[in-house]
Amino acid sequence: MSINLHGRNVLSVEALDPGELRFLVQLAGDLKVAKRCGSERQQLFQKSLAFLHGRELPFLRAAFELAAHDQGAHVICIGPEQYAKAAPGEIRQMAGMLGRIFDAIECCGLADDVMAALAERAGIPVYNALSRQCDPCQLVADFQTMREFTHKHLSDLTLSVVGNGRVSDARTLAIGAAKVGMDFRLVSPKDLWPDHQFVDSVKAEAWKNGGKFAVLEDVGAGVLDADFIYASRWVSHEEEDTRNDRAVALLTPFGVRMATLEATGNPHCKFMRFVPDFIGHHAHKSASEETGSPDASRNVLESKASIVLDQAENRIHATKAILVATLAH
Repeated sequence: MSINLHGRNVLSVEALDPGELRFLVQLAGDLKVAKRCGSERQQLFQKSLAFLHGRELPFLRAAFELAAHDQGAHVICIGPEQYAKAAPGEIRQMAGMLGRIFDAIECCGLADDVMAALAERAGIPVYNALSRQCDPCQLVADFQTMREFTHKHLSDLTLSVVGNGRVSDARTLAIGAAKVGMDFRLVSPKDLWPDHQFVDSVKAEAWKNGGKFAVLEDVGAGVLDADFIYASRWVSHEEEDTRNDRAVALLTPFGVRMATLEATGNPHCKFMRFVPDFIGHHAHKSASEETGSPDASRNVLESKASIVLDQAENRIHATKAILVATLAH
């Protein structure tokens, strides 16, 4: 089946069918190989791209700018001071203006309704780099990374996400895993499980694609035989500057330690986490040098099982894959 994403928005994982998601993962891998071999071909020469951000997330901005640069495109960054107090009608008018100036827009940290308004009126591809509900670009990077560290197909993998089950990275991974037919376990305190509607929807999608989906509170059962353990964020990026003692108390037993990796019974199990958090993110300001961060101990982060640096690199290639798939002719 031929995959054609030209001119498409990429605002959520739900909007991608399983074939399209696999296509983007494969394209990201191909573009990475081409760059490393020195054979990359610029397919976005003289394209103009807008990076519209609601907060400063330097790593995500850098990944977008590098991906665009490699493909010959130019990036203009537009911060919240330009639109934060705009009324809905003004947002729609701004979308029309941006659509006349740019070839595509990447949104980072924007509200979902703002992105929807941009996508409706801009007339050019709009991408979601990170929102409260979803981060499709990071999902492509994560699946690309998984493929690099296992001989298995995505549909044969067991992925355990440990931490807060309600934040965007956990939800995004759950939906993506269901689309490609993984055995997916969300391991979280019961008070932080996703809502029933979300769980039922993902279970149905997983069943349709030959996968499994389970939500568990028992860490040992949740990580048994896992190929990958993924530390989910403890708080959403909107809440990271506020202290939530209750969430910390609930999640403390769910921090990934070496014992967690050993509980898988799989000596080849790899450790992953939400990439922007890896670069001194606010959510981990209280972490000590000895413990590393709340969601993972330092010896896990620095172990041979950790592939967070590969995730970070692959964010660039995943971003590039989305750009090329939607903009190149």
